[in-house]
Amino acid sequence: MPQPNDLSRSLTALDQDSTLIAVIEMSQASWLVGAIVPGIERHPLKKLAPDAEELLRLLQRWRDEATKAGRTVTRIAVAFEAGRDGFWLARWLRARAIEAHVIHASSVAVSREHRRAKTDRLDVELLTRAFLGWLRGERDHCKMAAIPTLELEDARRPSREREILVGERTRIINRMRGTLARLGIRYFKPNLRSASERLAALHTPEGVGIPANTMAELQRDMARLQLVKEQIKEIEQMRLTRLAQPPADAPHAMLIVLARVVGVGIETAEMLVHEVFVRNLRDRRAVARYAGLTGAPDESGARRREKGLARAGNARVRRGMLQLAWRFLMFQKDSALTQWFQERAADRRPGTRKTMIVALARKLLIALWRLVTTGEVPQGVVLRAA
Repeated sequence: MPQPNDLSRSLTALDQDSTLIAVIEMSQASWLVGAIVPGIERHPLKKLAPDAEELLRLLQRWRDEATKAGRTVTRIAVAFEAGRDGFWLARWLRARAIEAHVIHASSVAVSREHRRAKTDRLDVELLTRAFLGWLRGERDHCKMAAIPTLELEDARRPSREREILVGERTRIINRMRGTLARLGIRYFKPNLRSASERLAALHTPEGVGIPANTMAELQRDMARLQLVKEQIKEIEQMRLTRLAQPPADAPHAMLIVLARVVGVGIETAEMLVHEVFVRNLRDRRAVARYAGLTGAPDESGARRREKGLARAGNARVRRGMLQLAWRFLMFQKDSALTQWFQERAADRRPGTRKTMIVALARKLLIALWRLVTTGEVPQGVVLRAA
């Protein structure tokens, strides 16, 4: 039975005599647009500058050609692969009554030849065949990505920016420690508040101060580190301010509910809400698959083996859930999920615990998804006071 949010096939019947089908192979320098125009035997191909207005004029011109050929175009369907340009073009086209779709690039089957030919023209032909099969309602030709609103995309930026800044902070600290280690100076902590004062008083094991050029480099690193720390603090303060306000929309309400779970921090809760829970995922399998926490079986004939995690979903969610699963074992020791894990990892072998923590992360993600969508509290989970 088709699901209302099933993006693996089109749920609208295709009338090819009244539908203009176009696909776009996008790059930074140009767009290559191919189309199937009703009443036109040839399949036109046009190279454009990355300009949405020019694309719209091209689609209108092809519609006029179909009208001259005796066909009335009542539907224009456009598709392109997800990539650097994001979803702005799809939203822009939909605002102009054009049906726009974004294809998951990894869902399109390609030739398995060792050195297959690859050009923009061949890619357009491949996408056209896949998109045409999807429009016909046939499965496994390609899969479409859900197109988020501009507000949902913007809501993800603070969490993602903080992750980038934390990585930059770690890189600066490691670079400073490496510079000092070359001089024989160890155990210096650049992230302390008094690090700048302590840096000026450091001496090498030879009893001399830090050389002038090296000191200037370290001071510049300290200035960059201070700036990054201030930006991280600003993001965290803005997040706490938003959390203290009454819930104005569904994501905010989900965030408040999720933050009540003991062991789930504000950063993790915000990441899960804006990366996973605001999406209209149809069931628990879709939730686990989006996070890439499903297996990748390799079965052929008598061979039966597991290649590990599929890793086809959101890597940010997958990393966060694996970290949260270990914290969950510490803060929710009486929960049914923790007891389920302890029973299966009772042999204390590292391999068993490593395998089962992935299974726990998958179960925990589904349980939290049910908590914020249906209000079902996982058995034994302790919540903070509202």
